Amino acid sequence: MKRILFLLAFTTLFCKVNAQESQIQIETQNTALILKAAKNGILYQSYLGTKLKDNLAYNTLSKENTKSFVINDGNPLVNLRHQTYPTYGTENLFESAIRMTHNDGNPSLELNYVSHRTDKIDANTTETIIKLKDPVYPVEVTLHYKAFYNENIIEQWTEIVHHEKKPVMLYNYASSMLHFDADHYWLTQFHGDWAKEVRMQESELTSGTKVIDSKLGVRTDMYQTPVFFLSLNEKANETSGELIAGTIAWSGNFKFAFELDNKNSLRISSGINPFASEYSLESGKAFTTPSFIYTFSNKGKGQASRNLHTWARKYGVKDGEKPRLTLLNNWETTFFNFDEKKLTDMFADSKTLGVDMFLLDDGWFGNKYPRSGDKSGLGDWQATKTKLPNGLGFLMQEAEKTGVKFGIWIEPEMVNPKSELYEKHPDWVLKLPNRPESYYRTQLVLDLCNPQVQDFVFKTVDDIMQTNSGVAFFKWDCNRMMTNAYSTYLKNQQSHLFIEYTKGLYKVLDRIKTKYPNLPMMLCAGGGGRTDYGFLKYFTEFWASDNTDPFNRVFIQWGYSQFFPAFAICNHVTSWGNQSIKFKTDVAMMGKLGFDINIKELKEKELKYCQDAVANYKRLSPVIWHGDMYRIVSPYDESRAVLMYVNEAKSKAVLFSYTLHPLYDPQYNLVRFQGLDPNKTYKVDEINLMPEAKKTLEESGESFTGDYLMNVGLRVSSSKVESSVVLEITEV
Repeated sequence: MKRILFLLAFTTLFCKVNAQESQIQIETQNTALILKAAKNGILYQSYLGTKLKDNLAYNTLSKENTKSFVINDGNPLVNLRHQTYPTYGTENLFESAIRMTHNDGNPSLELNYVSHRTDKIDANTTETIIKLKDPVYPVEVTLHYKAFYNENIIEQWTEIVHHEKKPVMLYNYASSMLHFDADHYWLTQFHGDWAKEVRMQESELTSGTKVIDSKLGVRTDMYQTPVFFLSLNEKANETSGELIAGTIAWSGNFKFAFELDNKNSLRISSGINPFASEYSLESGKAFTTPSFIYTFSNKGKGQASRNLHTWARKYGVKDGEKPRLTLLNNWETTFFNFDEKKLTDMFADSKTLGVDMFLLDDGWFGNKYPRSGDKSGLGDWQATKTKLPNGLGFLMQEAEKTGVKFGIWIEPEMVNPKSELYEKHPDWVLKLPNRPESYYRTQLVLDLCNPQVQDFVFKTVDDIMQTNSGVAFFKWDCNRMMTNAYSTYLKNQQSHLFIEYTKGLYKVLDRIKTKYPNLPMMLCAGGGGRTDYGFLKYFTEFWASDNTDPFNRVFIQWGYSQFFPAFAICNHVTSWGNQSIKFKTDVAMMGKLGFDINIKELKEKELKYCQDAVANYKRLSPVIWHGDMYRIVSPYDESRAVLMYVNEAKSKAVLFSYTLHPLYDPQYNLVRFQGLDPNKTYKVDEINLMPEAKKTLEESGESFTGDYLMNVGLRVSSSKVESSVVLEITEV
């Protein structure tokens, strides 16, 4: 009886609090998200689109007949029909953001608005915090919206807490749900596999639910990259159209669901994939979802990308405003077959080439089971004495004497069964009881749910960093996904595995970042199997693909450029492909440049070209890394690709043009430049030429107004098979 009286009193008080409607405005420089707490206590999304000049206009969205309210510059949304965070079990007929079962077996949830506040974090950033509660059960949900004003980015996540006596079971726990009303919806997704990552595919959404997700546990981006564009009414292009660009900051299984209902309204839910991940939440403990990061653009995909790039430099990627290291990797020169002499000779090659660092790849570790291939040694992170009798410390010293930095490859989340680690700790791996072990690349996944395993992985990095002066760089690899996965540590909570593994890995990375805050690390996963902003707050860059054929890389790098800045995308010049060294290098310069070739096999002119290209790259890297990117001609549309970077002052720009398997004597149109100041005058120089080669741009060395270059343009593309042109554009 006391409990019933308490609930009645609570409900009465709750209704009084919500007697008045409350409007919540979340705004950036050009975008507004408007939420409305209605008299019935439910929180609705009433608007998402271009920021309106008159705030009174938002009130118009609250009236009954908002379908007649037309917004010329934004996306009109129907009023008070779209619940901001819809629940399961009562009257909702469509996708729910949250679903749970209470202690008494009741599978329903209602969430009513309680309060909200907006905190000013700094001059550019605000966080809006909205409290919701169930009027009957002691369940609280807090919605967080962080708005980055200048970058026009909103970061959204959810916190779930309850105070029931026993754990409740969570079945759905979305980071966000966004609503749209348009005539048509066009989804651009990015899919692939090993060596063919981020292939763009655009299609119109039809009634029902379209799902993009991952169930791989680790290396989760192997088939689907956790990013998308959603265009409203018609297909957006680079320079026009309304769209939302979204991505999830989570490194485990993810899910995007696009549900088109009977009234042609679209709801997009995002977050951790709840597949096989029912979560038993203890009383008083918070379940915090990862952030969904999105931007609205009414100026096409190019502006959405630039919004994300600018945000990533400042907030999304570790050390995003600091320089990156150019490097020479030994992998394609030596593979597993090397010794101290081969490596120290390559230190000198790095110096000759002009790069900053030498990177030692796979094959340097293991003694009882030396790493002579990919079938042994993984997990035994001690230098192989037969290869490196003087250990890593000697290599660090020799690199320093040569004047280059020293970096190293590790794969600390994995283990070969043929290893000392596996012999000592067979209980540390993920494997099903009573079934055969499941191998991929002859290895197993360590159980990072287990704090002891977390300590081991951290110690792997820490021990290397405690050797002499430590290394300057880690390449952190992950070459398999989860199969036959079972955690001995989790016991009867196996449905927590996918989530707790990811959280355990984050704990390790937090420890590394805390102890070594300035340590650069490359994120790798058998190529581009891990590319997300959950990881990138710990990593300075990521390896885009094991496919380094420059023809293929143009498409791969084009795809990643939609959501990630150039400095975060690692591109290496390798032996893949039969194109010229110039073409390979020009393609790699589109992002973060590296080399993985045998320098001694280069011809004299090729070496001279590479040295000059490295010098040009170092001089122009501030523009490439931190300038605004403009994708001008897509390789999906023509047999060429053209893009350019422009610095903030619009005083310097770099243009890349790549010709890809053209038809005989293609008649390419003039390329109209973008992003320049029409009132400034620019000198255009063709650079990155082979020694004694003639320039392909007839106007090289001449000056033009920005207005001319952007409205008339130049014939920048060569008609030669797989050729490239690099232009340096300088204000005069």
